[in-house]
Amino acid sequence: MISIHEKTLKDLEFSTVLKQISEHSLTELGSTAVLNILPYNDKDKLARELAYVNEYLSSFENDNRIPNHGFETISKELKLLKIENTFLETPSLKKIVSTSLTVNSILKFLDKFKDYYPKLQQYASSIEITETVIEQIDIVVDRFGDIKDNASPQLAELRRSINKIKGKINSSFSSALNTYHNLDYLDEIRESVVDNKRVLAVKAMYRRKVKGAIMGGSKTGSIVYIEPETTLQYSRELNNLEYEEKEEVVKILKSLTDYIRLYLPLLTSYQDFLTRIDVISAKAKYAQSMSAILPEITEDRTVFMKDAYHPLLYLTNKEKHEKTFPQTIHLSEDSRIIVISGPNAGGKSITLKTVGLLQTMLQSGMLIPVHERSKVCLFDRIVSDIGDNQSIENHLSTYSYRLKQMNYFLKKVNKNTLFLIDEFGTGSDPELGGALAETFLELFYERGAYGIITTHYSNLKLLANELPHMTNANMLFNEKSLEPMYKLVTGQAGSSFTFEVAQKNGIPYSLINKSKKKIERGKVRFDATIAKLQKERSKLERTERSLKENEKKKLSEAERLEETNIKIQKKLESFQELYDSNQRLIYLGQKVNDLAEKFFDNKRKRELMNELFRLVQIENAKRKKMSAKQKRAEKAKEKQIQQEAEKKVDVIRKKKKEAKKKEVVVEKPKPILKVGDRVRMHDGRAVGSIDSIEKNKANVNYGMFTTNVSLDLLELVEAI
Repeated sequence: MISIHEKTLKDLEFSTVLKQISEHSLTELGSTAVLNILPYNDKDKLARELAYVNEYLSSFENDNRIPNHGFETISKELKLLKIENTFLETPSLKKIVSTSLTVNSILKFLDKFKDYYPKLQQYASSIEITETVIEQIDIVVDRFGDIKDNASPQLAELRRSINKIKGKINSSFSSALNTYHNLDYLDEIRESVVDNKRVLAVKAMYRRKVKGAIMGGSKTGSIVYIEPETTLQYSRELNNLEYEEKEEVVKILKSLTDYIRLYLPLLTSYQDFLTRIDVISAKAKYAQSMSAILPEITEDRTVFMKDAYHPLLYLTNKEKHEKTFPQTIHLSEDSRIIVISGPNAGGKSITLKTVGLLQTMLQSGMLIPVHERSKVCLFDRIVSDIGDNQSIENHLSTYSYRLKQMNYFLKKVNKNTLFLIDEFGTGSDPELGGALAETFLELFYERGAYGIITTHYSNLKLLANELPHMTNANMLFNEKSLEPMYKLVTGQAGSSFTFEVAQKNGIPYSLINKSKKKIERGKVRFDATIAKLQKERSKLERTERSLKENEKKKLSEAERLEETNIKIQKKLESFQELYDSNQRLIYLGQKVNDLAEKFFDNKRKRELMNELFRLVQIENAKRKKMSAKQKRAEKAKEKQIQQEAEKKVDVIRKKKKEAKKKEVVVEKPKPILKVGDRVRMHDGRAVGSIDSIEKNKANVNYGMFTTNVSLDLLELVEAI
């Protein structure tokens, strides 16, 4: 029988976790159910719940995502169905249809993908799939929420009669309207609507000449609204038919409700099923938000939480984009109790709460943010004493309250208990409180209980050092800055750094030295030794971390160099291929040039053709036969190599151009060009002479042709 005390849930802020999970619920019923979650008292039920949440979480990461389970609550409808002679209105019937369709879609989905979600499918298999309720409601109610005409023969006949009467009313009203309009008895607006009835807008002076019922008048009194006498007769008949229609609709709804009443247990199970799925879904979404997993649940008496995060702290820091430091905690038969010591503000209490909260969450069917290699056992009872426990209401001091708690612990703690005590033994005389705390701790140890305590008492640190199944631990501090490193280290007690912290905060060294003399020399030496050991441990931790970082850097650098080497090798091979190809083309070009020169001398065409043909045959003999696809691939490869080479050349050209731009160029004064001067273009080689100059442009004669060029584009070669 599992039991977690209400005060423990309060100490661990379990209600805050439930509130955060409830925010992921889709329904009001689901949110309420989440807020009422308590740790499971049955291990089999707990195992099933954890499996459900884990399977639902897995659906977020695959293509077969579980269908939406959102629904409107039908609690009111279920209550009405329990009362005889009541009937459901059409909105309620639509909600029942929606709920049934949602449940059916989830049940069919889970049955189809039972290999993915075996536990959820097993749970869902107890729920019956039925289309009967949906079909019966669909016969009566249309998709707009109205009762269909053919819901019963009587209703169909009544609605036909109503439509006929409405036709007669419109016809008689139109006749009266035309008659009185021709007599000029009506106002310009002619007609209006009063109490959903068409009425004539009669001028006040002619109201006695129009037969019918007066329905009202305008604010000014100039118009009187009259329903024509012929229309009145039909209106009375319409009222009677509409009353009969309402009676028939109620009769139909009662009959349908009586039929649905037979399925009351099934509809109740539908709502319970969707509420349960909403709770499971909310837990899964909460787990996803902090990368929580289902650790191995072991029968061994072992708790190994690797890289465990405090959920509330993790999510708060995540919003602030701040880092959260994980802790690794190991409790086993060989190390059942951990005594954490060290200065305040180092994370002792958070570590304690992390273990308690994660264990409580797990035993409440929730996944927890730990490393996948973690494994956890289940405890029958979790008790705690954390935080400020002064009871104002009961006029109890902190120490009196803590003694009451210890009395409760003495009654409840056994080998299947996990106890969590923060600042164990405080609240009384240090010597006496420490002695009593030591006695309690020995008793818990003898009973085989598992637990974590935080303390400043040296006698408890010594006890943990002496007993074989109890372990000291401390939170690492930077020995220079005395800043916390938020890392738990087991196997060594922690110093409170009392005098070091005092010195850092400006307390004169003389006063600190005087204080040291006032306490036992042995205690100072003991605390100093612990502090020294802790500093050494801190140095080793930093050295180890630095070595690991350097090793990682070296590995990454070696990988980067290897990748670079491979890339360079590939490029060299590509350029070699390009070079070989170009050399071959140069060789062929030279051969063709030799043949052309020889033909130029001897004019022997046949000999030229023979030589060319032989050259082509020699080259073709070197070629490999390739398909069209291979040829395209080869050409694409050659093109790619060419483009890479051109890119490299372009980069070199750009660098040269930039270098040239940076050089300081002393501009020479531009010469004044005159007619007859020999000139050339800035970027050209051809030299010409200026024939004439007009409007800052010159006609340059190159011998074969002349051109008109701007003087700015010309440079002087030779002046006349």
